[in-house]
Order: sequence, then C-alpha cells, then structure tokens
Amino acid sequence: MQELFSDRISDVPPSFIREILKVTQDPTVISFAGGLPSAALFPTKAIQAATQKVFETGGNEILQYSTTEGYGPLREYIATRYRDKMGLEVNPDNILITNGSQQGLDLLGKALLNEGDEVIIEAPGYLGAIQAFSIYRARFHAVPMDDAGMQVTPLQSTLATARAKLMYTVPNFQNPSGISYTNARRREVVEAMQDSRTLLIEDDPYGDIRFEGTRPDSFASMMPERTILLGSFSKTVVPSFRLGWIVAPDSILEKLVIAKQASDLHTNYFSQRVLYQYLCDNDLDAHIENIIDKYGRQRDTMLEAIGREFPDGIETTHPDGGMFLWVRLPEGYAARDLLQKAIKDKVVFVPGDPFYVDGLAHNSLRLSFSTVDEATIAEGIKRLALAIRELLQEGRAA
Repeated sequence: MQELFSDRISDVPPSFIREILKVTQDPTVISFAGGLPSAALFPTKAIQAATQKVFETGGNEILQYSTTEGYGPLREYIATRYRDKMGLEVNPDNILITNGSQQGLDLLGKALLNEGDEVIIEAPGYLGAIQAFSIYRARFHAVPMDDAGMQVTPLQSTLATARAKLMYTVPNFQNPSGISYTNARRREVVEAMQDSRTLLIEDDPYGDIRFEGTRPDSFASMMPERTILLGSFSKTVVPSFRLGWIVAPDSILEKLVIAKQASDLHTNYFSQRVLYQYLCDNDLDAHIENIIDKYGRQRDTMLEAIGREFPDGIETTHPDGGMFLWVRLPEGYAARDLLQKAIKDKVVFVPGDPFYVDGLAHNSLRLSFSTVDEATIAEGIKRLALAIRELLQEGRAA
C-alpha cells in the first residue's frame, strides 16, 4: 500500500497533539494539551437565535452555492473591525473567507510554494504551519525567539543567506510559547526585511484575547505591501464553524481564489450568514471581555501554582494574553520522558520538540490554560510538579 501514497504526504508526520488528545478521553486525566477555546464560553443561545433569524429572513438563498470570496457583508464587517480596532485600512475586496485560518495556510502554500522553496519560521513555531507548508515540501529556516519575539541577529543572517519566499509569524500570544512581539522588535524585524523580497505572514488568532498591556502595531501597518494577514473567529466565537480569513494584495488574492476554487469552491455559506447575523445582533467586544476575564484568571492561577509547586530551575513565559505558556526544563532533561511520568500521574501536556522543524529543544513543553477551571489547574500543576521532581531525581536523560 505504501507505494500508493504521494511523496508529499509521506513526508509529513501526524499531529503529535492529536495523538496526545487520545489520552484525554480518560475523564480522570487533567489535560493542559489541547489548544481549544473554552466550550463554557460559547454563545450558544445567541447562535441559536441568529440561526433562527437567518432561516426566517434569508429564504431559500441561504442554502445555495455562493461566491468563492465569501459573504460580502461579513467581509465588510472584518474590514471595519480592522479599521476600528487596529487602525488598518483594509479593502473588503482583499479579504477571502476560508475554512479556518488553517486553510489560509494551505492556500498560501498551494499558491506560492514550489518544492524546495524556503520559508522562515519561528522557533518554536506553530505546528499547524509546519504541517501545512511541509505538504508543499518547503525548506524551513527556523529563527529562535526570545521574550520580545523573533531574534533579530539570526533573522538578519537568515535573510542574507536564504532566498525565502515567506516568513511566518504569530506575533500576538504566540502558539506555542505565549510570547508577543514588542513594538520595538516589530520595527527591527521590518527593518531587517527591507532589502529582501520575502512576504511576511501575520497570523493573529489570539490578538483580541489580551489580559494586560496595549495592543502593539500590526506588521501590516509597517509593511502593508508585503504583509499577508490571517484571522479567525474560532478562538472568539465558534470554532466548529471553521470561519477564518486571509487579507492579501490583489495579485496574491487572485491566485488564492483560484486555489480555493480548486479546493472547495467556497466556505460554508450558511455558517457565514449565521455568524454575520450573530455579529450584527450581539456585542462581540462584550463577549470577548468575558473570555479575557476567564482566561486571565486561569493564566494567573497557573502561574501562581507553578511558582508554588515547581522546583527551582524551571523557566516559564508570562503571556499577556492568549491561551498558552511555555515551560523549559533544565538542559539535558527531555519533556517526552516527563510526559510518560505525567501520564501515570493523570496529567498531560504537549512536549516542545514537535514545534521545532529540526526536532530540537527536547527540554521544553507547552501548557494550555484555556479549557481547565482554576481548581483543576491547581491540582494539575501539583501533579505535574511531582512528575518533574521524579524526573530530576532520576538524573539527566540519556
């Protein structure tokens, strides 16, 4: 059977996160693994009301095929929100509605990447982007992160020696690290890219979920002609609708539309109509404030429990928003070894090495705080601390 599969699919490993989620089917396991929004915060009744209203007012047309680009009023809503919240002037005609921002990555790979084309990515980087671009057999150049974002000196060196078509970033509350680029670092990144032809992908699914501080400037405000924006309603409204979008210049959007036509013709039209009705009838910012309040308390609980329970020598990030934080064990210890011990103690997380294109950084791990209540977070961190102490007591991993 193996000879039936394409080379491109054979080269791409399965999602390690999806494999871990199988363990969480046991209700006694506390999971910090899944990057999921909290189901308790879904606006279920409001979505139900919006659905009923769409049926009452939309007629048979709501069940028909639609345009590839997406529902016009929804695209206008997104453009208006960019202007009001971020000061960006976005033409609705430059917005393509996608099946989640993950499809946006796939379409960008399909439209822009040939086999062997070079892509710059953060280290650690978003696993979904690594998978999406790996399908098109990209060559990755990983640039390390610090607490301010992608490190500039390695980036400058990479840009000078690589012929990268794309540079992929998650600049706000990055998945997996929780790190946000400072405004100063964003300006340094843009300066480093001035003499290159590399396009920058700014993926921003978490930017609205800010607990503290002010929102930094978008890369699109500094480098509009070479920035492609990705966005999503999955983290703020409804993940099951799989509604995201791409903002791209005319010449690129034209090719993305062709790629999408070849993939699925158009994104689910009925879901677009229901979501737009919800957005018209409800205060999205008030809903997001509820998310911020809950996730902010859960982040605080996790950081406090880590400070109380973890042994010395364990490093963590302090995210200002989003859904994740990053943990580093002392050098020489492997997070996958820790995971085996943690599973026995009924707690799971995602080891860090799948987030690196070279598979390194074995001593790192991602914790998600979005789906676990405060009492369970405290208990889960206590269990994880026991597993860490057991690992450290056994000595350095081979």
